Amino acid sequence: MSDLVVIGFENPQKAEEVLWRFRALRSQNLLDLDDAVVVVRDEKGEVNLKQSINLTHYDASAGLLSGGLLGAMVGLVFLNPAAGFLIGGMIGAGAGALSGSLSDYGIPDDFIRSLAETIPVNSSALFILARKVQPEKILAELPDVKGKVLRTTLSPDQEKRLREALAGPTTGSG
Repeated sequence: MSDLVVIGFENPQKAEEVLWRFRALRSQNLLDLDDAVVVVRDEKGEVNLKQSINLTHYDASAGLLSGGLLGAMVGLVFLNPAAGFLIGGMIGAGAGALSGSLSDYGIPDDFIRSLAETIPVNSSALFILARKVQPEKILAELPDVKGKVLRTTLSPDQEKRLREALAGPTTGSG
């Protein structure tokens, strides 16, 4: 099961910066991103979405591989596996690209746009849909990130820890 976290930032570039840091954490196997979208609301109030995962490219690659393998198997039946691989690969890549351009995996665009309309002008938000997460290690890597949790599917305890981490260190007597 994946968890959704939406974090708002006062700076229009901050969401993109934090996404790059999440990508570095992904390479360390600290989290597994299903989807990530950066939303920027510019000084004119226009909302711009930046999808981080190119689904058309991903599905075309998957279609090329599966179509190529299926074509090679059919080619074996007709004693020409190379031609079957090429033709099956081309058909599979085309079908995969078409399905990638028509499908919307991950975070629904309508949800992103509706929540993006609520963020202030000249600010940004980061929408993260993640599967495998090691929260303590991730929060330890992001001590200087200041943001506001706008929406989440985390448990109340996890959400509280995230809010506290994003609020920064508290100064209190003790």
